[in-house]
Amino acid sequence: MKHFKAKMFNRKASNPKSKSDQILRTLALHPKHRIADIGAGGGYFALRFATAVGSEGKVYAVDINPDFLQFIRENCLISGLDNVETVNVEDVHSSLPKNGLDLIFMRNVYHHLPERIDYFRKMAAFLKPNGKVVIIEYKSGGSFSFHKIFGHHASQQTIIGEMEEAGYLLGKSFDFLPEQSFAIFDLKK
Repeated sequence: MKHFKAKMFNRKASNPKSKSDQILRTLALHPKHRIADIGAGGGYFALRFATAVGSEGKVYAVDINPDFLQFIRENCLISGLDNVETVNVEDVHSSLPKNGLDLIFMRNVYHHLPERIDYFRKMAAFLKPNGKVVIIEYKSGGSFSFHKIFGHHASQQTIIGEMEEAGYLLGKSFDFLPEQSFAIFDLKK
């Protein structure tokens, strides 16, 4: 079945318990915003962001999986969205605009990143002075689940500590997601 995994990721992201509408309201995106969706998966959020920022905005859908990127490109064509650029993770440093992003968004990706502190130090070069990093990540405590069995989680304490070491401060955190932490970070001034 073509694009099975990308479709599965989109079904999970659009599930009412994932509260995608509330996430988007919380982010308060504006026309002209430039956003990098790191670990875009099936592109559910990338396409929602593209609609929110309009034709003058831009979304960079970044992923390691070429099948996911192809799926996103196909859905952009179907949806008539021409403000999404797909980026292979290996090309991220040459494809993102220096000092050009309003938002770096990661959902359920943080636990996959090796050398996270160094990664976020480097990503700071792509943020505008008032740019933000949004990290939504599976919580490490709680009930029995697939992501806990396989280590697909990170505690909010770990995330905050590592982000501070990388040069960020916690701006806001939210607790409306049942299985995930949701934090917005600012660059230290």
